[in-house]
Amino acid sequence: MAIGILNHRTRRSSAPHRGRIELDNVSMTYGTGAAASTALAPASLDIDAGSFVCLLGPSGCGKSTLLNCVAGYIWPTTGRARVDGAAIDAPGPDRGMVFQQYSLFPWKTVRENVAFGPRMTGASRREAREVADRLLEMVGLSRVARKYPAELSGGMQQRVGIARALANQPDVLLMDEPFGALDSQTRLIMQEHLLALWAEFRPTILFVTHDTDEAIFLADRVLLLSASPGQVLADIAIDLPRPRPADIVTDPAFIAIKRRCLATIRAESLKTFDGTGFRMARIPDSASSAGEHPS
Repeated sequence: MAIGILNHRTRRSSAPHRGRIELDNVSMTYGTGAAASTALAPASLDIDAGSFVCLLGPSGCGKSTLLNCVAGYIWPTTGRARVDGAAIDAPGPDRGMVFQQYSLFPWKTVRENVAFGPRMTGASRREAREVADRLLEMVGLSRVARKYPAELSGGMQQRVGIARALANQPDVLLMDEPFGALDSQTRLIMQEHLLALWAEFRPTILFVTHDTDEAIFLADRVLLLSASPGQVLADIAIDLPRPRPADIVTDPAFIAIKRRCLATIRAESLKTFDGTGFRMARIPDSASSAGEHPS
């Protein structure tokens, strides 16, 4: 019953974690024949239940494709994705999804948006409302429960989106650049909120990001993907203590991990440019001084 979220900590502590993700030789190719394009090279991964894993890599490297395979939105061309040993062949309430765009129902209030999932899985109106109110309290949005999404800031809308994704008590929370559209200060606050919620509910989180600092700050593991077609180049354990303060980004251990990630990502990103990479065009001095464009 959805109302069990009110006692989620007790349920989690008295039962083994669920949400182990297994990818067995998963790849994804779009199109056929000469028009075929491989987005994701064969990948095999084992992600422990209750862990926090970030996917990091250059644009177009297949991060979102991998996430969508786990969500059940697409079927891989080869291999199988599994959660707790069960093959993924469709979306399900055991996997919550948070997108970069807020994806809220604009005609529903904040409370109704969060209550939607429990209602769809059989909770009564009262139960769903209690779940929604509990989660809105946890994300600091009780005061706006009766407002509509258009009345909220971007950061507030994303908090509603996270609360809605947690309302069905998913074993796996999939997040596709959820803070990418936020300003830097709001983004940091949202990261701290997310870590607090993860500590409370302990779902397995698979989080896509382009931001190296964000990946290291949040994750237990960072998976570095190559340029397209994406494949896992490195699996980096983030052995930094938790809880992590905001200023951990200045810690030498953090900086050392960041250097390794940035070097790998830069090398892969350069592969997406023609030739050996981007070159600055030099305007001849004579044309520059005369205000003319070079031919």
